[in-house]
Amino acid sequence: MVAHLLRLKLVLLRNSLKRSPWQLVGIVLGGLYAIGLLAVLLAALFIVGTDPGLARTAVVLAGAVAVLGWALVPVVFSGLDLTLDPARFTTYAVPTPQLLTGLAIGGLIGIPGATMLLAVLAQAVSWFRSPAALAAALVLSAVAVFTCLIAARVTVAAAVSVTGSRRFRDFTGLLLVVPLVLLGPVIAAVSEGIQAGGSYLPRLADWLSWTPLGAVWAVPGDIALGRYGAAGAKALIALAFLAVLVLAWRVLLLRALVRPPQTAATRRTSGTGLFARFPATPTGAVAARALTYWLRDPRYSASLLIVPLLAVVLVFTGNSAGADGALLVTLALGPLVGFLMGFSLHADVSYDNTAFALHLAAGVEGRADRAGRVLACAVFSVPAVVLSSVLPAVLTGRASVAVPVLGVGLAALLMGLGLSSVVSARYTYNVPLPGENAFKTPPGSAGRSALVQGAFSLLLFVLLVPVLVPGVAAVVMQSLLWGIVTLAAGLVLGMAALVFGIRLGGRWLDARGPELLQQVAVNK
Repeated sequence: MVAHLLRLKLVLLRNSLKRSPWQLVGIVLGGLYAIGLLAVLLAALFIVGTDPGLARTAVVLAGAVAVLGWALVPVVFSGLDLTLDPARFTTYAVPTPQLLTGLAIGGLIGIPGATMLLAVLAQAVSWFRSPAALAAALVLSAVAVFTCLIAARVTVAAAVSVTGSRRFRDFTGLLLVVPLVLLGPVIAAVSEGIQAGGSYLPRLADWLSWTPLGAVWAVPGDIALGRYGAAGAKALIALAFLAVLVLAWRVLLLRALVRPPQTAATRRTSGTGLFARFPATPTGAVAARALTYWLRDPRYSASLLIVPLLAVVLVFTGNSAGADGALLVTLALGPLVGFLMGFSLHADVSYDNTAFALHLAAGVEGRADRAGRVLACAVFSVPAVVLSSVLPAVLTGRASVAVPVLGVGLAALLMGLGLSSVVSARYTYNVPLPGENAFKTPPGSAGRSALVQGAFSLLLFVLLVPVLVPGVAAVVMQSLLWGIVTLAAGLVLGMAALVFGIRLGGRWLDARGPELLQQVAVNK
């Protein structure tokens, strides 16, 4: 049965590669990225390996972060790999030990699992200067790898078991994005604290080595340093922690097989909601429907959360760089927000999936569809661009640059919305389905989505050049006149691009609506 589960995982992986060549491209690129990381890791391990104490500190800290990452990240990105989802085995009488073993070993099939396995083996080999430490590291490699893999399974199973409400899962998934996006500033702050105290890292590693997060990683280093008693105690801690994880996973898996999570019932609302706040026209109806999605669908609302968090990261980075960095933030924040919000509609039809049939069945004109989606996004994107363009300039005492920055920001937003109106009517790719995790990466989407998004960004930059030129002149020359020219050019050219994009996208939508529905219907 274990071999059958592994063959099933390999067959599903092979079929996903056959389904789309872009999936193969994405896996190749991911594999090359993983190989690069492993090469850097291996070089670093062999460099610090000359000092057993330093090597032990580095391995324990990195290993603890790895275990913690495997435990927390899948909660946010749940659904990244559903090929062996336990819920799919509910109707099959698979013995629990074989199911647990197959699912655990199956986690090694894929770039994350394979990369983790190779990284653990690399750190084990780096102890070659001490034969006893090398032997212990090789023996405990399996413990370290399966601790990470099973920790991920346990946290995901626990999250699903505890939170039966889809809305609660969506909210917690979005909430956990906050520390991930802010990871850079957090790491920078920790680095500053470490630099202030040189002995902080060894003390932290010593403390972590007696916890389940770092025990398995500390054993080879303790042996290399002659601390055999401590090494034995930490090996027992590592084995006990793995046993507890397996037991917890078994309990949660049995519960999931007996009582699989159910989709929450649709909430009933009184009245017509947002439809009452828009004109009773096709454009108004599409706008109300799209805005409802922006407020209630986590696949859309994730953008509303990530944009301000990215702004926080940019501000933190700029402040760390001094006066020049603060000026860069002032100049870049508004255009960045405009670009991101304009970009957010480029896969709007793909997100609709089969619900796009409502637009075709109702006979909504293509231009009305395009204009309604743009109107819904503009409700919050226009104020966001205005605030992010003007507020930093005023707070930093550079009010003179607010006008050109606002011009570039509005141009990026309007041109991006116009370009998105065209792209979403012509090019589709696999996106998370309605009800799925907003950060899922469906099979077959990596290569095509990278190509579409890359071409979108390049074309938008080309369209922005006529606005960027007077904007740069306004900032360099500190000229109010050139700032007004930039703002006027941004509004005029941006509106022209928006109108053209709505018309062209609407024409394409009218011409190939059924084909577009067929494309998004098979993107699953």
